Amino acid sequence: MRETTCWIVTEGSIGMENQCRGLAEALALRPAMKRVDPRLPWLLLPADCWPWPFLSLGRGSDRLRPPWPDILITCGRKGVPFALAIKRASGGRTFAIHIQDPLIDPAKLDLVAVPSHDRIRGPNVIVTRGAIHPVTPAKLAAAAAHFRPAFAALPRPLVAVLIGGPNGRYRLEPADMTAIAERLAALARGTGAGLCVTTSRRTGRENERVLRERLAGVPAVIWTGEGENPYLGMLALADHVLVTADSVSMVTEACATGKPVYIIELAGGSRRFRLFHDEMRAAGMTRPFAGRLESASYEPCFEAERVAAEVRRRLAQREAAKVAASGA
Repeated sequence: MRETTCWIVTEGSIGMENQCRGLAEALALRPAMKRVDPRLPWLLLPADCWPWPFLSLGRGSDRLRPPWPDILITCGRKGVPFALAIKRASGGRTFAIHIQDPLIDPAKLDLVAVPSHDRIRGPNVIVTRGAIHPVTPAKLAAAAAHFRPAFAALPRPLVAVLIGGPNGRYRLEPADMTAIAERLAALARGTGAGLCVTTSRRTGRENERVLRERLAGVPAVIWTGEGENPYLGMLALADHVLVTADSVSMVTEACATGKPVYIIELAGGSRRFRLFHDEMRAAGMTRPFAGRLESASYEPCFEAERVAAEVRRRLAQREAAKVAASGA
């Protein structure tokens, strides 16, 4: 039996690729990763008005050529024109799934998965709580076994701290990082907790320097990109998880653990982020970080499986329709 082929097409953001990968893995597919960097003047046009989008690809882009995949997963605004073009070039055979609001009529795609804080709705729109992600119980169990020695010297309770950085909505200056690091140090001293901290590409070297200086003297392991990434191990082994407010993906992934998750507020924000954080708090999944460690109970968040089930259902419907048409 022929293997179902799958492409992931994004503009290269790790957060976008992780969402697509999470869905592909839930579908038990082995996707080919395609990164696109479209040029002007195409970027000035609505996604459904690009004349032959394949001509827009810059030198840094992967080539998009037939044979076209059975399933295409895109995420982000720049992926939408290619989803439409590949679906059209395949004669409608490619099943096109887009994650996040495509900013066009969703009916032009086969399925659109959006977080509930996005307003778009429709017959082929599935609404998720937070971001789709690739974190699973099996991966957490494996990461716990693999990384346990790396954090064995830290005292308990163990607190994982996930730090993002400035983006289009939030700011994180060295003065802000100083305040955050001092609160983390006070938490460690006041509770006897050990800290396992990871920064992101957006955190910045100056913020990392401040973090290291302010946490020097408390039991902490800080990962800033050197060596093997312990992110999943931190989630798996921690008793509590602290996350900066700037990343929907990091917050949702933290909530896959079922452990208490605390949000470290940053300067800035937006309506969409406020809606997201309000929903997660109302569901009992998160709470603002107030310098205390508390218990929590909620159903871990694994939306990729639910979206995958909907993809399978729609593919089965399409196949049944083909069979019925051929017998008519």
